[in-house]
Amino acid sequence: MSDEVVTGACLCGAVLFEARNVERKAGICHCPMCRKWTGSALIGAAIKTEDIAWTGRDYIRERQTSPWAKRAWCDACGTGLYFEMTLENEWSGKQEIPLGLFDDPNDFEVASEIYIDHKPDDYSFAASDRVVLTRAQCVEKFPLLDDD
Repeated sequence: MSDEVVTGACLCGAVLFEARNVERKAGICHCPMCRKWTGSALIGAAIKTEDIAWTGRDYIRERQTSPWAKRAWCDACGTGLYFEMTLENEWSGKQEIPLGLFDDPNDFEVASEIYIDHKPDDYSFAASDRVVLTRAQCVEKFPLLDDD
């Protein structure tokens, strides 16, 4: 983590963000909701909500997409902006921002890959030394996930 300011934007540029204290770790999720939302897998970085400044808020739309989380997108171009937990747990207080939104998506280390048993067979990610969990392991760790 550094004092560096990290920037990014949606496809059309109507929504921009600046973030501080960004830990250069990425997570990959293959759950059915993330796959539908992104078109493949969510590859994102979790950043404390208080460390992110969004501009273009008039274009940000949010939807509660499960009993425990919401997703946001740009209303002008449809770009997915973030995933955010709405229930209190160890993932609360952060927004998971897709790496594709970052102006410089380099230098992120893949720290975790979840719902690995839901990953399509036709691709894999070249990462090592990461936490890898199946759906059952995710549900065991976070029982609230059991209704998806």
